[in-house]
Amino acid sequence: MFDLATLTALRAMPSEEALKRLAIHCKTDPTFRPVKQGTTRRWHALTEVGEFELITSGPKWFDTRAKKGGGGAIDLAMHVLQLSFIDAVNRLAQMGSRHG
Repeated sequence: MFDLATLTALRAMPSEEALKRLAIHCKTDPTFRPVKQGTTRRWHALTEVGEFELITSGPKWFDTRAKKGGGGAIDLAMHVLQLSFIDAVNRLAQMGSRHG
């Protein structure tokens, strides 16, 4: 159904990039100061299914309100849009071709 290259690329995609593609609106929290990694950021995001507060670092993300995290764009899409694995991959693949 999906080729290995597509799945590998989506799993490696930085969560910030994926969030920008998936959210109706998102912004970083300028008051957030990371403790461990300097590249970690906190985001406030609105998607078609609700509002989220997410911590991101590379492909990893953590929803501070739901106390749930994951790695890669597929997991993030499944979480913030409440999609199945197949629907999440299809959505991201379609967005990737538009954002090229």
